[in-house]
Amino acid sequence: MERSTIQWTISIPPLLSRAAMKTAKAEFRTRSELVREALRRYLENRTVDRIRAKVGRRLRTMGVTTESDIERMIDEDRV
Repeated sequence: MERSTIQWTISIPPLLSRAAMKTAKAEFRTRSELVREALRRYLENRTVDRIRAKVGRRLRTMGVTTESDIERMIDEDRV
């Protein structure tokens, strides 16, 4: 039967390790659960950052550089 997880071996500085172990214990989680969540959030944030950058580039090509530009475009579209 195939495993539903893949095991990693990683190195973590002692201070970070202690902080992670303390957090896991305080939240009644395993270290694995804590690392999985941290990695999941990191990857989600990177995706959001890439989307923001892409949208930002697209808006700049349309001449949108400030929030007031966006508000102006919304107002123009309402008419």
